[in-house]
Amino acid sequence: MAEEFGPSKDSIAIWVKQATPVMIQGRSKTLKDVQQLEKRLAILEEENEILSRLA
Repeated sequence: MAEEFGPSKDSIAIWVKQATPVMIQGRSKTLKDVQQLEKRLAILEEENEILSRLA
């Protein structure tokens, strides 16, 4: 595929890894999904910390 379309083998390997789903609690997620969920979790934890200080 690398020869036909131009991207390097390393790039293709990274894309495959990012697109390969993983099972988390019985649900299929991609690496991108997991990264977005981790980012959202960090934001919510920070908001929770701020709210707990105010209470």
